[in-house]
Amino acid sequence: MDSADIRERFLAFFSERGHDRVASASTVADDPTLLLTNAGMAPFKPYFLGQLSPPWKRATSVQKCVRTPDIEVVGTTSRHVTFFEMAGNFSFGDYFKEQAIPFAWDLLTKSPADGGYGFEESRLWATVYTDDDEAERIWTDVVGVPKERVQRRGMADNFWSMGVPGPCGPCSEIYYDRGPEYGRDGGPIADEERYLEIWNLVFMQFERGPGAGKDDFPIVGDLPAKNIDTGLGVDRVAILKQGVDNIFQTDLLSGTLDRVAELTGKRLGSDERDDVSLRVVADHTRTATFLIGDGVTPSNEGRGYVLRRLLRRAVRNMRLLGAREPVMTDLVATVAAAMGSAYPELVTDLARISQVALTEEKSFLRTLDEGSQRFAVAVDELKSGSSRTVPGDVAFRLHDTYGFPIDLTLEMAGEHGLDVDEDRFRVLMDEQRQRAKTDRKAKGIGNADVSVYGDLLSHGPSEFTGYEELTTEAVVRGLVRDGELVNGVTAGDVVELVLDRTPFYAESGGQSPDAGRITGPGGLELEVLDVQKPVKGLIAHQVRVVSGELGAGAKVLAEVDPDWRLGACQAHSGTHVMHAALRQVLGPTALQSGSYNKPGYLRLDFAWPEGLSRATRSEVEEVANLAVRRDLPVRALLMSLADARAFGALALFGETYDETAVRVVEVGGPWSRELCGGTHVAHSSQIGPLVLTAESSVGSGVRRVEALVGIEGFHGLVRDRELVNGLSELLKTPADALPDRIAGLVARIRDLEREAAAQQARAAANVAGELAQAPSDVFGVAFVAHRAPDGTPADVLRTLALDVRGRLGDRPAVVAVAAANDGRAQLVVATNEVAQQWRISAGDLVKVGAPLIGGNGGGKPDVAQGGGTDPSRIAEALTAIEHAVGARATGGS
Repeated sequence: MDSADIRERFLAFFSERGHDRVASASTVADDPTLLLTNAGMAPFKPYFLGQLSPPWKRATSVQKCVRTPDIEVVGTTSRHVTFFEMAGNFSFGDYFKEQAIPFAWDLLTKSPADGGYGFEESRLWATVYTDDDEAERIWTDVVGVPKERVQRRGMADNFWSMGVPGPCGPCSEIYYDRGPEYGRDGGPIADEERYLEIWNLVFMQFERGPGAGKDDFPIVGDLPAKNIDTGLGVDRVAILKQGVDNIFQTDLLSGTLDRVAELTGKRLGSDERDDVSLRVVADHTRTATFLIGDGVTPSNEGRGYVLRRLLRRAVRNMRLLGAREPVMTDLVATVAAAMGSAYPELVTDLARISQVALTEEKSFLRTLDEGSQRFAVAVDELKSGSSRTVPGDVAFRLHDTYGFPIDLTLEMAGEHGLDVDEDRFRVLMDEQRQRAKTDRKAKGIGNADVSVYGDLLSHGPSEFTGYEELTTEAVVRGLVRDGELVNGVTAGDVVELVLDRTPFYAESGGQSPDAGRITGPGGLELEVLDVQKPVKGLIAHQVRVVSGELGAGAKVLAEVDPDWRLGACQAHSGTHVMHAALRQVLGPTALQSGSYNKPGYLRLDFAWPEGLSRATRSEVEEVANLAVRRDLPVRALLMSLADARAFGALALFGETYDETAVRVVEVGGPWSRELCGGTHVAHSSQIGPLVLTAESSVGSGVRRVEALVGIEGFHGLVRDRELVNGLSELLKTPADALPDRIAGLVARIRDLEREAAAQQARAAANVAGELAQAPSDVFGVAFVAHRAPDGTPADVLRTLALDVRGRLGDRPAVVAVAAANDGRAQLVVATNEVAQQWRISAGDLVKVGAPLIGGNGGGKPDVAQGGGTDPSRIAEALTAIEHAVGARATGGS
């Protein structure tokens, strides 16, 4: 039974029993407490918390999930993975244990011909919570499982909660006995390798209080409605139904594993170390493919960092397996072929996914080379001393700054006969994690309480009238301050206002919220500051009360600023036009990955591996403005999501869409078709000029263009014209001759700079001879300290220090030179080989002087440099270095 069959049997079984099929949510969690969707129930969390009313009584889904806390363990075992699929059936106050348990048993034991999985009843075991007599009774008396195959377990194993105050309840797990060859007898409580858990049924019926751990919290009462949350592991069932020992041998991963073997010549089972790498590559490539497919791009924070780490671990392990050329494009295609039947977007979006993965792979291959060079420098420094241990700080810096994995550092150190201070490295890693955790808390990333909005939504969704009108009569449904409903507000108050209907567009899809005012009887005037959707279906206006008083139930008039809306429409339609222009010029893989627009301005992020040339930017700008000149019709169509995709409409990353009704905005028919809920002009000519102002990188494989729109675009062109006119007048040169004139001036300046540098070098050489003739004797060390003239560049200081050092002969010598430059102090220290044998290091000496000039520094034992913000203390810094030389020459520290 292949994995596609396993998924479909689950969905079909519960669909026949009144459950609505719900498509898998994105791996990018729509939840402020999660980076990634880590469980099948995660998309349903607001319904279980009572924050929102569920749109179904019963639901079923197969959810793609990503968990990475144990990422370092992946590969070392045959069962740890970062990506998995969780099939689930859910009840929201409908059925409970008496139906959930028989449902699970029927699906597991029915014959394949009847739509089941066909597991032998005699090999299935169940566990229940220690005092859940009801669940045990259903298992034994209703289902008919022998009592000896139903085991009780404590809170740590068979009681579920989210880890915070809220819903909780006992659970019942179903296990399959794989036989004595996998472990000892005695049921799940004896051996969970032999008895493989395949399904967990959570009976959500209580509310828990605060507490730590899985079992240290009080039960404070019953939930108003009992819910069911179950999860069946698709990978676990695949292992059993395909007759293999672990997930890497199933059709979910075996194809990718085989392709890795073909590319490297290494086979699973031939070498333990290679086995780890093979499993890492297969698992991480699959997870990365799904993350990129859901719009994540590599970066140094958040989800992007998770993706970057996965890709880099995969690339490094391919290198360990012997691969030397980029391979991610090949491996991503293999994943898409294996999983594309269930997730067709992997196939349709393969070009973009492959491009993002390949760009990161090439970048990291360069990082590996650079990190190896940095490591070699560290080894040379160690070999010059007596230590045989790479400091933990060095290992951490290689990891944190250069992305160099610790296990590769360990391996390379071993090749040189060196150890690594892993304890110190782990301490620094823990400190970094704690800083990140503290930062997340400081940013207020927690389980946002939106229950007050759920209460308001229970009276019906907000009706958005802004597509048809800018002024709407409405009724105040509620006033919210600090997360609580308030009865009324007066002048000066700032609150959130929910109306039954509104013309104000709430920020979404990259479009900034509308501006305007709300008025009412008795001189009421409210300034609209912001408009958001705190929960799906509800529009909340942040308002400042300018005058009058307001209470719930009042009738008001909501008025959008027409100039603001016109600018917003121009910018949003302009974003669509710019996206289409990019795709026309660069090709279909230049897909939008994010956008922001407001009156007069737009920015658009898109997948592309390299910067755009000036000619390409001009071409994109011209294509966009030609579309404006052609006065293309702009229209919005409502259809199902499936029909929209068949229609050729583009769905944008990070956005969630209703399966049954979506809005498609097209510009010029098929030229631009996108799913979009924003406001737009009626014809492209109304957009006005589109003026590209910037193009830059915002992450690996992602570029950003920025543009001025409409009247702001015109103003931008006027500013450019005035700039050109000003330069023309200043340089007494016609505008069309300015490029040559300016190029000539730049060339002349560079010649002068080179001439000045040469003069400085000659002066430094003369000074070097003078300084080398009269060094100070510091306990046997020839010491030269010199403050160069202000403005001396750092490279000239370095040349001077090395020149003086070279003239001091074979005796131990130290040279320290410094200068003030543009309000900063520059410091260079050089030592010769004899001084280094006396354990006098330039890097150590710079660290003595640099703090005194308000900065820091470092370098190698032979030459090092630093800088600071306080040039007034240069003399003090040079004296401190001289004292440090004396201390080291006499055996001090």
